[in-house]
Amino acid sequence: MGPVALPEIPSDAVSSLRSKLDRTKGFRDAVKLRLDETRGEIKRLESEEELLDLVAGLFRTLIDNEVTEGVKAVEHLQGEGLRAVFNDQDIRVRAEVELQRGKVSVELVTVQTEADGTVNEGVSQDAFGGSVTTVQSVLMRVIVMFRRNMLPLLLLDESLPAFDENYVANVGRFLSGLCDRMDMDMLLVTHNPMLIEAAQRAYWISKTGGEARFKELR
Repeated sequence: MGPVALPEIPSDAVSSLRSKLDRTKGFRDAVKLRLDETRGEIKRLESEEELLDLVAGLFRTLIDNEVTEGVKAVEHLQGEGLRAVFNDQDIRVRAEVELQRGKVSVELVTVQTEADGTVNEGVSQDAFGGSVTTVQSVLMRVIVMFRRNMLPLLLLDESLPAFDENYVANVGRFLSGLCDRMDMDMLLVTHNPMLIEAAQRAYWISKTGGEARFKELR
């Protein structure tokens, strides 16, 4: 069988095929470049994720330390205040720290041990009445004030009404001593003369002719 003659391919067809080939190569190179860029982006994001995990771990550690230190301060000052006021009782505060939905939750539990060894505990406002809650509330305000570097001035407007008269003098002495120790000022509005006796300065406020008049008592 003799040689077979192939039909001549038109030059415009060859040019079209070459053009398509060039476009295909260009598309391939563009896809390869995009693939390389995507792989580089993936590596960068993986490194960034690792860094963010490390940062998140650092923040968790700092928060844990902050909470731990804060809880210790709360337990100590709350227990000291309660024992100073209710000096005939064995009473203290225990803080329970939990993580709920990614947020730290702290609950203060009041613990009272009776003479026979019986232990009563619970949230103060539910289990121990208004006087214990009042002491804890005042002390929490003091703690927050100092933890947040706020002006060391505490304003109490009739905030101490729930005490048995046997404990009122203790409250006055404790608050006066607390002010001295923490170098803070406290402005207390009260009708209780026993609290007035514990103050370094006391004024009687009366209303005359629509004006408030101040009389220094001590």
